[in-house]
Amino acid sequence: MTIIEALVAEHRVFLGLFEEVERSLPLLKTVDEVRLTCRLIQRLLSKHGGEEDDLSFIAVDHILKEHKRHARLDHDHREIDRLLEKVTSVRDIRKARSRLKAALTGCRAHFRDEERHLFPLLEKALQPETLLAFGKAWATEKSLTSRFS
Repeated sequence: MTIIEALVAEHRVFLGLFEEVERSLPLLKTVDEVRLTCRLIQRLLSKHGGEEDDLSFIAVDHILKEHKRHARLDHDHREIDRLLEKVTSVRDIRKARSRLKAALTGCRAHFRDEERHLFPLLEKALQPETLLAFGKAWATEKSLTSRFS
């Protein structure tokens, strides 16, 4: 499995999680329940974003800058963080639900952007062997992380 295939597969897992969270939002009765859900998503996304940076984007940082994708990627990550952080600052359950839903919508858009624009750049920039090596490193990291988390 290449790093691109691995990241796309992880995106699919996130998209499934987002659907479940959105289905569950009306059932959450307190702001604290929404905040807890938000914190769980924040933690998972933070780990995912770090893995993307560590395993692939650092290797092609110069290409991302040439295509003006580096600033966009960084902006998107900060915007998602900001949207998720806004969930924790409200006291009204309707606003908390609405803000979490908006953050999930932003995440979906970001994943689509990565898959349409960024991942093809990585595939062009890196040799197939490198993509496979990064995929193997990603799988090894996942395996180690799940054992010691």
